[in-house]
Amino acid sequence: MLDKVEYILTDVEGTTTSVSFVYDVLFPYFRAHISELKNMSENEVVKSAFNETKSIVLKEETIELKSTDEIIKKLNQWCEEDRKITPLKTLQGLLWKIGYEQGVLKGHVYDDVPIELVKWQNKGLKMGVFSSGSIEAQKLIFGYSEKGDLTRFFSNYFDTKTGMKRVHETYLKIALELKLNPGKILFLSDIVQELEAAHIAGFQTIQLVRQGTKKEWENSVTDFTEIKIDCV
Repeated sequence: MLDKVEYILTDVEGTTTSVSFVYDVLFPYFRAHISELKNMSENEVVKSAFNETKSIVLKEETIELKSTDEIIKKLNQWCEEDRKITPLKTLQGLLWKIGYEQGVLKGHVYDDVPIELVKWQNKGLKMGVFSSGSIEAQKLIFGYSEKGDLTRFFSNYFDTKTGMKRVHETYLKIALELKLNPGKILFLSDIVQELEAAHIAGFQTIQLVRQGTKKEWENSVTDFTEIKIDCV
């Protein structure tokens, strides 16, 4: 049974959105268009992400990337490995934005999600998103979703710039930014390690057991309609 909740923080992949959409649609789109970054090297976001990529590779592998082709090759490798690395996530969001704006991409959202978002908002609950995907990518999935623009439901977005999702200090940072007692925040995710980190930080937690997900958490549901919330 949940205690009284003031704020709902949700994961994206495997929680609001199918994992297959990310792996079978978004990642292939990024890899198919990654070479376009060569023509965007003067873009400040791209330039910063390229420099950050070079720094990470130098630190992790003691290898100096000397060309744009080498940087792009490394980014493509990280995408295939699904590395949760900020410059990769930033550039994925940049290219996905083009795809969404052109109508090539539409964000997948489970049918139950918008139904409950409306109900929770009507109850006066605030909501936010925390994903390893960039804030830009989060806004694109919900802004250009198959269910319409859902960004109106979310007041905050968090990504790896705040911290890693499996580290409890990250959730303390989020609670501090929201100016809320951690115990008043409900975190929704399909990944047990993320739920454990949030739980250690004092958050209330529920695992979403979507298709392909194994129940590993005491508090679990198969979709948003099963979540019963007692508001403050």
